Amino acid sequence: MREGRRIKTLDPINMLIPYIMPDRTGASNNFSMTVDITEAEKFLHSKKEQGFKSMNMLHVILAAYVRVVSQMPGINRFIRGQRIYARNSIKISMTIKKKLTIDATETEIELLPCPSDTLDMIYNQFCAEYEKNIKDGDTNKTDFAARLFSLIPGVFLKFVIWFLKTLDYFSLMPKAIVKLSPFHASMYITSMASLGIEPIYHHLYDFGNIPLFICMGKRYDKMADDAEGKFKKIKAMDINMVCDERICDGFYYSRAVKMLKRYIENPQLLDVAPEKVVSDIK
Repeated sequence: MREGRRIKTLDPINMLIPYIMPDRTGASNNFSMTVDITEAEKFLHSKKEQGFKSMNMLHVILAAYVRVVSQMPGINRFIRGQRIYARNSIKISMTIKKKLTIDATETEIELLPCPSDTLDMIYNQFCAEYEKNIKDGDTNKTDFAARLFSLIPGVFLKFVIWFLKTLDYFSLMPKAIVKLSPFHASMYITSMASLGIEPIYHHLYDFGNIPLFICMGKRYDKMADDAEGKFKKIKAMDINMVCDERICDGFYYSRAVKMLKRYIENPQLLDVAPEKVVSDIK
């Protein structure tokens, strides 16, 4: 199956932008937001009582992102060969440590949720992938491929990567490589919460086609005003995003971010499937 289809009905200026800004890192915008997770933590407590023992804010953010894509598929586009494509599926990449120690090895996992998936379904998929990949050694094809590439002498490896990027530019990249590549995905997410620090702004990669990188930080107490203008203590979390500005305009991005925030702060909405899944433009 093709990774995506070319969008041909964009405004002329939008189709020109990828030629003006050919590199993903040069077309990146940084954005940060603070979310009130007070109700989300109460909700997660009730989910744990229902048997979802390790469900946490990471799963909520994953499910919220998938739900936003189901309603605003423009944030799931990507650039290839200076042209804008609508991705045919959702693929989320993530790096995990096999153990929380300094010298522990890392591995890449991927989730392939459907736009109609609920929080419970995404949680179960994540847990299955996590348990499968925290074992020692090469636990997936990405690990195995990375080990093979690491055996190539540096000067030749540089040529190999250039050659693969050239193939990717012309949509000639072998499907097997695209499938195992964590850099060909809808979104990359990382969590600083487990490390107890604030979120970073993680750069996008010029290899592959990821248009969005989300980083979540630690939870903390914060004073905020309510609807009546009175101050109260809330549980808060900061989320930083780095976005490829070429895939959609600022108004579209802002609507998507507001929707993401609403779902994170009201995760009970993710317990039921969306009424409909919206398709991207032609």
